[in-house]
Amino acid sequence: MEKPIIEVEHLTFRYDKRVKTETLSDVSLCIHKGEWVAIVGQNGSGKSTLARMLVGLLTPESGTIRIDGKVLNEQTKWELRSRIGMVFQNPDNQFIGTSVQDDVAFSLENLNIPYHEMKSRVDYAIDLVGLSAFKAHDPSHLSGGQKQRVAIAGVLALNPDVLLLDEAFVMLDPRSRRELLQTLQELNKNQDITIISITHDMNEAASSDRVMMMKKGKIVNSGTPKEVFSNVQDLEPPFAEKLRRTLISRNINVPEHYMTEEEMVRWLWK
Repeated sequence: MEKPIIEVEHLTFRYDKRVKTETLSDVSLCIHKGEWVAIVGQNGSGKSTLARMLVGLLTPESGTIRIDGKVLNEQTKWELRSRIGMVFQNPDNQFIGTSVQDDVAFSLENLNIPYHEMKSRVDYAIDLVGLSAFKAHDPSHLSGGQKQRVAIAGVLALNPDVLLLDEAFVMLDPRSRRELLQTLQELNKNQDITIISITHDMNEAASSDRVMMMKKGKIVNSGTPKEVFSNVQDLEPPFAEKLRRTLISRNINVPEHYMTEEEMVRWLWK
């Protein structure tokens, strides 16, 4: 098997070292290139803390993080941080430029990228997220889903190996969520971009290759969406699984196994 792009070994962290309770407790995981991993759990489970540690915003009390085989520490964090692009909940907090293309170019300008290369990267990133027709638009006037895609384009222009989404769907309406999810699926499939999504949105998690469930600073369950949503009953299921369970409760004969949304639609049309 290909070497993991991210390796986390025995990670421990406390915000307040005067208390015994750990925010992260002996967390270990591996993520491979091109994989989409969703990290789920209740507020306070440690998932956003883990995300911040992966990009070097927080330093572990103990344990090791490796990005493509290189240990993340004070000496390497600036180099390795460029390998992971992070998109936060509210894209409005990330906008700098007065147009979409200016905003996407901002980080490249700070890196003194030559103009022709920068223009090529900006055009490519904007095209990847489907916003070529909006290059000259003021990003603050776009819809929620479009704003989040601008934020993703700004990260993609830096050519990261990993796209890290920290509750990127939280502030979006249902239509914008569907559009953004489709964009991410295309990026993951066509560009082989590794995606880590920290999320409460179970429909987003259902689109991943693997779901990791966190509770009280530990990873307590890990597997495919089918495995996790079939076996963990106290985790809110995605829409299709919720519908399947509702139909069962009404004594309607439905398949006994977990179904994706596409599988559920096909079954309903039979």
